[in-house]
Amino acid sequence: MSVLQGKVLVAQGGGPTAVINQSLVGAVLESRKFRNVSLVYGALHGVRGIVNEDFVDLTQETTHNLEMVAETPSSALGSTRDKPDLKYCRDIFKVLQAHEIRYFFYIGGNDSSDTVRIVAEEARKAAHPIRCVHIPKTIDNDLVLNDHTPGFPSAARFVVQAFLGANLDNRSLPGVYIGVVMGRHAGFLTAASALGKKFPDDGPHMIYLPERTFRMDDFLADVKRATARFGRCVVAVSEGVHDETGTPIVTRFAKQLERDAHGNVQLSGTGALADLLCDQVREKLGISRVRGDTFGYLQRSFIGCVSDVDQREAREVGEKAVQYAIWGEEDGSVAIERTGYYSVDYRLLPLEAVAGKTRTMAEEFVTESGTDVTDAFRLYLRPLLGRSMPDAYRLRQGHVAKILRPAKTQSA
Repeated sequence: MSVLQGKVLVAQGGGPTAVINQSLVGAVLESRKFRNVSLVYGALHGVRGIVNEDFVDLTQETTHNLEMVAETPSSALGSTRDKPDLKYCRDIFKVLQAHEIRYFFYIGGNDSSDTVRIVAEEARKAAHPIRCVHIPKTIDNDLVLNDHTPGFPSAARFVVQAFLGANLDNRSLPGVYIGVVMGRHAGFLTAASALGKKFPDDGPHMIYLPERTFRMDDFLADVKRATARFGRCVVAVSEGVHDETGTPIVTRFAKQLERDAHGNVQLSGTGALADLLCDQVREKLGISRVRGDTFGYLQRSFIGCVSDVDQREAREVGEKAVQYAIWGEEDGSVAIERTGYYSVDYRLLPLEAVAGKTRTMAEEFVTESGTDVTDAFRLYLRPLLGRSMPDAYRLRQGHVAKILRPAKTQSA
């Protein structure tokens, strides 16, 4: 086994999560255990910080403060939405060479894994001794070959509790409620809303995922049917729902659209889809009490409902990345593998097996109607949410006989 002597560099990329700092601290503390590691650096604002050589020395950070940071959501080093091309990755590699980095760890999603892959390839071409390991992170849960991804369980826990509360509110003052959840291509996070249901008439009554074609006429018919049956309707919708051509619904109906730095239609946090669907319900169905929320960034780093399972696993993927890099001789991406109900193990995947690929929900997780999830999904998700999930209860209504207003004269 070839043990490399030198420095470690850790960076965080993409959207922050409630547990991404657990992975950071796991990688830092594990690296500091090894004698062949001279210094541990952190890059500020991801790959942009690398090319700008904006580093901080985490070797000097106290263990106590690192542990406090680990418990704190969001990206402690800062992040970036830069999506490096070959030239950008070559610039990254030049900086790694100049600073004698021997171990490079990048915490992020599928775009981040692709960056690690390109940098590793450039290092091999130059015969530069370095190990490059991708540490998984994304609330979308869309990394291939992973049972699930750190960050997703805590975001899912937020979604479950948010819809549990929205359903209770909607039951008190009936109407139509529409909650739009993150998920451009994968519906895992929106599907989590189903675990907020307890009683048969609880919402969400319909769940719309990007894994299925969204038809406005069918949506309105579903809302009308649920309202007639329950006297109200709660709906969960993925921001990325699309028509038969794959075009996001919001681009077909919305009058104004925002785009990100890469030219993609901005789906998160704009409120456009929720407003659009609410307007359609009011105009086409004549329902006046219609409300919509866009969860937006709330679900990413919400500090009040972090999954203890997510925290533990996020820490371990950071630790395992270091162990694979120092004890092994291969670059790769750390993956979570479920081994029981409930236990996991970690393995190192080839970077090319993960990089740039997107996972979507399995067929077995979505009902035939396409507007709900199956028990298989509920069994998959429940252990990830962690301990002490809140619960809701109802009064057992023993109705008193009417005296002045016989039941037959009462409206529904």
